[in-house]
Amino acid sequence: MGIVLYSVAIALGFMGALTVIKYGRFFGLVDIPNNRSSHSRPTPKGGGLGILAAFIVVALWTGLSIWFWGAVTMVAFISLMGDRIHLSPGFRLVIQFGAAIVVVWAGIGGAITNPSYHFDMPLGLAAVAFLLVFIVGTANIYNFMDGINGIAAITGIIGFSLVAFYAFSIEDGSSEGIVCISLAFACLGFLPFNMPKARVFMGDVGSILLGFVFAVLVSELSRTWLEFICLCACLFPFYADELSTMAVRINDGERLSKPHRRHLYQIFVNEMEISHWKVSMGYGLAQLVVGLSMLWLIHYGSIVVVSVILVYFCLFIAFSYIVRMRLVEN
Repeated sequence: MGIVLYSVAIALGFMGALTVIKYGRFFGLVDIPNNRSSHSRPTPKGGGLGILAAFIVVALWTGLSIWFWGAVTMVAFISLMGDRIHLSPGFRLVIQFGAAIVVVWAGIGGAITNPSYHFDMPLGLAAVAFLLVFIVGTANIYNFMDGINGIAAITGIIGFSLVAFYAFSIEDGSSEGIVCISLAFACLGFLPFNMPKARVFMGDVGSILLGFVFAVLVSELSRTWLEFICLCACLFPFYADELSTMAVRINDGERLSKPHRRHLYQIFVNEMEISHWKVSMGYGLAQLVVGLSMLWLIHYGSIVVVSVILVYFCLFIAFSYIVRMRLVEN
């Protein structure tokens, strides 16, 4: 069963990208370069449609909660509309928080079709509010970080594979693990059309979906806050780049709602003129090292895990600071 499902997932990721390449312009799915872009020519976007299709197929195949995949599909559909026409950030956030509320309510209340789908962590009101912000925040961070060729797909392949490894380690045949592997294969099917040269972009429909699903599965698989931290580390470079960039912009008195291209990965590509694929592969390698090490350290307790993740953050911030200061000096 697994081989068939994963074959379908990679085929859908492939066909979704190919379809948008051929017909995206007809439906208005085109990314026009602007002063924030890291590309120079109009390119079809919305290639993540195949990833959405793969997610729906695996959700139905494994019997996941309709509250889960229905909410994700709604978020992805609105994101697809956003790939075609302008939608206000406020409207997007309302939809995303609404979907997150549905998923968290289902996970807490047990209003589900899959008996294994529930949050094991004790959740008070503050914890529920945190999870909502975490889910929506991760979805948007994934979207913000999808700005160069290959970075979103490579991160999806590695991140979901790491989470799947953990899911299967605690439960053979885990439905959450199957979803993760399927999404990793869907990203793999999409990748050849996006790297090294981008013939199509994933678009919000793909990046928002991947971030949203990643956050939900991490929340659902975490039986303790220690596990939660370790599983979040499977997306470490995205979180580290976004949070450190936000700190830089706040320090410079810049409005966070203002469009920009000040992420570290954007500096590498735009100011330092490093090839997209090299930066994407570098982020993927860092993600793999951090993710594997944190999953290994999970058995050593909170002090070790928190200490190591703080070291990783400090190293990333120091590296980012050095790069940014050299640019200022030059």
